[in-house]
Amino acid sequence: MGMNRRMLLRRSGQLGLGVSLFGSVQALLCAPAAAAPAAVDVTGYGPLIDDPAGRLALPEGFSYRVVTEAGQTRTYEGEPSPGVHDGAAAFAADDGNVLIVLNHEVRGGPDDDGAVPHENGLVYRDDAGGGCTIIKTTAGGELLWETVGIAGTSTNCAGGVTPWDTWLTCEETEDDGHGWVFEVDPHDLDANRDPEPITTLGRFRHEALCVDPDSLAIYLTEDAEGPNGTVYRWRPPSGFRGRSGELKQLGTADGEFAALSCTDGDGAVVDDLARADAIDTVYTVEWVSVEDRAAENGSLRSAEGITRAAKLEGAWWADDGAYVVSSYAEDHRGQVWFYDPAESTLRLTTVFATEADGETVEAPDNIVAAGYGGLIVATDGDGDNHLAGITPDGDVYPIARSQMGSEFTGPAFSPDGAVLFAGIQKPGVLFAITGPWQQRSPPSGTGSSSPGSTNRSGTSGSSEGSGSNTDSTGRRGPSRARDQRRWRRAETTSTPPRTSRSSR
Repeated sequence: MGMNRRMLLRRSGQLGLGVSLFGSVQALLCAPAAAAPAAVDVTGYGPLIDDPAGRLALPEGFSYRVVTEAGQTRTYEGEPSPGVHDGAAAFAADDGNVLIVLNHEVRGGPDDDGAVPHENGLVYRDDAGGGCTIIKTTAGGELLWETVGIAGTSTNCAGGVTPWDTWLTCEETEDDGHGWVFEVDPHDLDANRDPEPITTLGRFRHEALCVDPDSLAIYLTEDAEGPNGTVYRWRPPSGFRGRSGELKQLGTADGEFAALSCTDGDGAVVDDLARADAIDTVYTVEWVSVEDRAAENGSLRSAEGITRAAKLEGAWWADDGAYVVSSYAEDHRGQVWFYDPAESTLRLTTVFATEADGETVEAPDNIVAAGYGGLIVATDGDGDNHLAGITPDGDVYPIARSQMGSEFTGPAFSPDGAVLFAGIQKPGVLFAITGPWQQRSPPSGTGSSSPGSTNRSGTSGSSEGSGSNTDSTGRRGPSRARDQRRWRRAETTSTPPRTSRSSR
């Protein structure tokens, strides 16, 4: 249901985020749909109540469960769950359960705290400790298993989902030959063996990406400094169809790779996106070709005539364009920009302030769609870190506050919109948050009222019980033999690791 284009920046001291959005807000960060459910008017869930366990402050009536926790839960192979959680995505499993791909932003080696176990056939480099795990939960968020998706990569920060239902995980580092994108297939686990970097997407400090489902162009953000990072666009070569594993088969020079260059109304190149402070600022966009994608002659962002920004973070495709976050614009206020490929323009749609219902909110990081409409924002600031919602009318309300002294990562609703999963980065905990979420009304002519039914949101799960802040941890250290017996009993609802699903 569309909304007239208008400025929604509230100047009241009660508003923490000013938002100007064009078109339907519920479509802002979710995949386009022919008949999307209508959003409801959610104005918030009330003040946050501190958790006696010191984990998550939530509104009254909300609860959480721990799905995975570094060193506490165990992988299918019997290893302690890795930590340093970051970007994630959720996918609907064929059997009605949920598959989650979770990044682990480990910068050191395989013996560092939180490192992803080096399972045979899944290791890119023996000296690196980052990677991804694949987690299967019930529709209610109960842990079924966790296994290694890829290991031996470094600093796996964010990434993005693909229209062909896989996850592209990004290395946020250029050190020691790293700085690539890798594909992880949650459905066909054997497809993740013998990992190879996707060199056609360049080597730089990757943060996040989003994919145009029509043209299959990929937009990538770069979180870097000295100089600051930029946004890149990759356009596929003729014949590219978008299938699992196809990207890594391309050569480094395949397709077109270019960096963002914005000009203002006077035709001058905009060197820094932070120069814009007014909602509705519009720049004209050109793309500067980048030839040295492997960065053999220096960092890609050193190119002349491009536009940069401090801490470019989340990216999401919606409204026929790419939304990207600049987290550090003007002392952590942060910005959200929208690139319209049809018009070749970049528009400032969202500017952060500091207060939201008594909670200090700053430094937007990942942005995703709420299952019931509007947005969910994860923050990574200098003070308290939050999950915050933004209504279609621009009102901001708190959903959760971290009491663990670390940032929120990878938030998103389950495919049915019933559960919000989010991680705390250190030491690494994946939570499932449930409560009296609002529901979207189904579009006319459909028989389903399930919000967020696409596979383009982040991690997914469910919580048990009612009341505030209940905590149920997952299984602790099961033996491999016992786990295998459990799988034989549960094979009707769960596919064991290393077994491909029957059809793609």
